Amino acid sequence: MEGMSEREYSAHSGLSRGAIQKARRASRLVVYGDGSINAAASDVRRADMTDPDQQRRSTGGDSGFSGAADSSSYLKARTALTVYQAQDKQLGIQKKKGTLVDRARAEALVFRLARQERDTWVTWPNRVAALMAAEVALGVEKQTGTPVIIEAAILQRVLEAHVRQHLDDLADLRVSLG
Repeated sequence: MEGMSEREYSAHSGLSRGAIQKARRASRLVVYGDGSINAAASDVRRADMTDPDQQRRSTGGDSGFSGAADSSSYLKARTALTVYQAQDKQLGIQKKKGTLVDRARAEALVFRLARQERDTWVTWPNRVAALMAAEVALGVEKQTGTPVIIEAAILQRVLEAHVRQHLDDLADLRVSLG
């Protein structure tokens, strides 16, 4: 026998016998004609052909990495991908639970509600001016004993001016959703 058996190469490389058999099937080992393994040439070929992350995991290493610089960037990219996938799943769960809403939809809803509120305030003086004029006239008549006439149109214009001023003040408010 010119080289090592699978068991000997397993002990030499620190890999399991199953990993050695898998590497042999994937042609990552250099094998002599008698089926034995050329250890030196196989070490070089395995290092060239094996994914650094897979190689590190197969040897049981999990702290630090003593490979080429591009190997650590591979690990960083893989970690970033895993973090992204976890965050994506978390967002999906929050959306299904109803704790996460679409920003554009929320902004449109807030805008629509603010517009409805503004429209209600703009039409309010038209609806209440005559009633208010009658109530004020009745109150003054009860206190003084003399009938008083309050023009509903004048009261309506005064109310509209004050409502417009109030709405202008509210227009400066901005909703921040994030």
